[in-house]
Amino acid sequence: MDPISVSVIALFLLFGCALGTITGLVPGINVNNLATMMMTSYPVMRDVIGPLIQEDLVPIAVCGVIMSASVVHSFMDFVPSVFIGAPDAEDALSVLPGHKLLLGGHGMTAVRAAAVGSLIGCSAAIVLAIPLQYIMLNGAAEILNGMTWYVLVAISGLLMINEYRKGTLVPGITAFILAGVLGYAVMNLPIPSGGILGEGTLLMPLLTGLFGLPVLLESYGGHRFPEQTDDGRDPVGPVPGLKGVIMGTVAGWFPGITSTVGATVSSTVMPDRSPERFISTVASIGTVTTVLSLVTLSVSGGGRSGTVIVIGQILGDSIGGFASVPFTMMLLSAAVSSVIGYVLMIKAGRVMAGAITGVDQKMLAHIVIFFLLALTVLTTGVWGLAISAMALTIGYIPVRTGCGRTMLCGCLILPCLLRFPLGFRLGQELLGIDDEPLVCPRTDLPCGIIDPDREHQPAPVHLNEFRLAHDGHADRRGCAVGDVQMGPHG
Repeated sequence: MDPISVSVIALFLLFGCALGTITGLVPGINVNNLATMMMTSYPVMRDVIGPLIQEDLVPIAVCGVIMSASVVHSFMDFVPSVFIGAPDAEDALSVLPGHKLLLGGHGMTAVRAAAVGSLIGCSAAIVLAIPLQYIMLNGAAEILNGMTWYVLVAISGLLMINEYRKGTLVPGITAFILAGVLGYAVMNLPIPSGGILGEGTLLMPLLTGLFGLPVLLESYGGHRFPEQTDDGRDPVGPVPGLKGVIMGTVAGWFPGITSTVGATVSSTVMPDRSPERFISTVASIGTVTTVLSLVTLSVSGGGRSGTVIVIGQILGDSIGGFASVPFTMMLLSAAVSSVIGYVLMIKAGRVMAGAITGVDQKMLAHIVIFFLLALTVLTTGVWGLAISAMALTIGYIPVRTGCGRTMLCGCLILPCLLRFPLGFRLGQELLGIDDEPLVCPRTDLPCGIIDPDREHQPAPVHLNEFRLAHDGHADRRGCAVGDVQMGPHG
């Protein structure tokens, strides 16, 4: 590779890191929106950089932007989760332990714990990616397909056992079922999701109502935030991040298992009550699934996130096969951007910690609630506001009864459980009956690369296949493990 090509790819990678920083720090802006823009603007970008680098490196450079943005996003989205309580899909449940640390003057402890967990998770996932790809290419994918429903049942059972031990089984089951019913409705019913700014995803008001608003309404009193201390040391060590790697490999293949569900299961099997260690495990799982989604893409042509679906559309079949050049280049992009993401996350945390010191808690809560509700109306309209209100009612069950907030993740697990008894294999059921997607806004607008000069056009992708961070898609073989997942961020 000549020096000019290396320079262009490096600049694109840094550009992706900058974009991932923005999408991570600003609540409501998803990295999948970025991937959509990169998809539609690909022909223009190809014409711009085509004369500078080899033709076969152009899609790699563009996908490097998407991959680096996705990885940096998986780091940065913990910062608004900790300091303002705006949950992202992957780290929704970490809002509460993050705020506990924040109210004790240890917001940077939460940020550093998440940064360490994400870095360990990303590093381990990169090391494991090629061996896992080899295993998946040699029959493991079909085996995991057959295990999916049983794994989801087992995970649900562990969550119930955890509630039984605490004496909150009945309210826990109630929260699980009600959240699951609402989640199923959001994912499957033709509920309008158009707002002032266009059509959005109803997952945003669903997660905001279940996880974000109850914390904002209950956690803040009339006091000011204490001064945030930061001793600059790693508060957790490598163990929580390594636990996250183990659960992340499971969460990467099976639908409905979010980072927080995986962390809770991990805590049930290997008890650990430290809030910062829990946050580190959640962060590790989220970043692991971001990277390992590339393995799913290379094996089956399917992706567990909108960003990976777009990468697959741009790179086409070239990312398939064992340790292909595009596949290894995406791993290299993830490796470099993980280091950059770690540094940027610490710097952003310090800025937020300094800015929030002395701010009135109730005033900030009101501002954030207004912002989240306004964003809901702008992106999903009055129906999104209604979903958020219903989700808030369900989200108060753990607050009032003491059951675990993890039971609210039934909004994702139960819809998946209801699909599999009908005989659908993972990948097939994602499009559902009559091509209705498992998780998506209702739209049939095609969005693909339109390039009249290109001999082989990629198959068009529907917006409902990658609008969400964790949505369904039609893969090349009609089935694949790990195709839908609450995750990266990417």
